[in-house]
Amino acid sequence: MDKQQFRDICIKRLKKTAKRGRLYRNRKILKELEYIIKKNNIKSILLYIPMGHEVDVRPLFRYFRRGLRIYVPFMQGESFKVVQYRLPLRKKRFGIYEPMNSHFYLSKIEMAVVPVVGVDGRLRRIGFGKGMYDRFFASLKEKPLTVFVQLAKCYTQQKITDDFDIQADIYITPEDTIVRGKYNVNRVYHRRCGGHN
Repeated sequence: MDKQQFRDICIKRLKKTAKRGRLYRNRKILKELEYIIKKNNIKSILLYIPMGHEVDVRPLFRYFRRGLRIYVPFMQGESFKVVQYRLPLRKKRFGIYEPMNSHFYLSKIEMAVVPVVGVDGRLRRIGFGKGMYDRFFASLKEKPLTVFVQLAKCYTQQKITDDFDIQADIYITPEDTIVRGKYNVNRVYHRRCGGHN
């Protein structure tokens, strides 16, 4: 199986899942994200404005609006830059909502939450094939804690991605959470999602 075949399978699965039990699945993922943010004492985070099949992270904007610097992608050509999350939002390319363009100095993103279409055995991202996140992450001086989120797990043990595809430190689905090992990137740890107090 190649990357495009896997992408097609995952997109079908996500569209099907987006209609059933969405709120419950979303809450489980948000609970795990809250735990990770608090545990790692995160002060600046890259989130995203969700599309219909993606995890709705907007409750995190409200929950953490005072304690975190929240950034979101702002599309620019073949990649994106990050802008601080501010209302109002405007509908842009691909039907994605974005805040107004703003100019500021981005010092450091400590954590990035990235939506995925699928994930391979090296915990590398399969997205929609545009490469926007890949180009953006390649431009960063320091790599943030990278967390992939997905409403329905679409994971293959095979290694079907390229070396330039971004890699997760943590992959969260409603089914479980996978943490990439420090010294052996092929070793993953499973923990039930939402099992924190």
